[in-house]
Amino acid sequence: MPDFASGAEKSQPGKIALRNQLLAARRLLTPQDRAKAAAAVQAALKDLLRAQAPTMIAGYVPLGPEPGGPDLPEVLGDRLILPVLLPDNDLDWVRYAGPDTLRPGRLGLREPSGPRLGVDAVAEATLLIVPALAVDRTGMRLGRGGGSYDRALARAGRAYTVALLHDGELLPTVPAEPHDRRVHAVITPAEGLSDTADWTK
Repeated sequence: MPDFASGAEKSQPGKIALRNQLLAARRLLTPQDRAKAAAAVQAALKDLLRAQAPTMIAGYVPLGPEPGGPDLPEVLGDRLILPVLLPDNDLDWVRYAGPDTLRPGRLGLREPSGPRLGVDAVAEATLLIVPALAVDRTGMRLGRGGGSYDRALARAGRAYTVALLHDGELLPTVPAEPHDRRVHAVITPAEGLSDTADWTK
């Protein structure tokens, strides 16, 4: 699930240009490219789940060319909460109860039906999987500009935070503003899980 640009963020020109470049590259991916990348990302996630055994996972439902594939929630399992996009672009959370419970949401998203847990429910997660267009070598994440996941990351508390990327989206640096948040790790199809703590060694 992407962040969506709104009037809330007055992006730097460099940020906007980089977003457009990354989105254009994703649009060029063939269905076969997407499926192969999704399988590799999901395999790395399964390894992470076995290693960490998280008590609660906060994830999302990828759309179109986003890494992870549309069946990502099934991989993340029954300890999963998924976001519901609120009118102010903040994220409420609902416990995932299977693919039949997903419904069309705002801006073309697929969202879970069920009781809302509130925006602070993400603080209970021990693993937070987030979308990103790019992440740099300090762990700084570039989203779509709506600030949805910057707010979720700010509330994440003790969660290990992981962004899903395509190959070529882990960059030396990305433009950042004071509200932008870092992640602990990324998963790419070719490299699997890479922890930001290892990048500074």
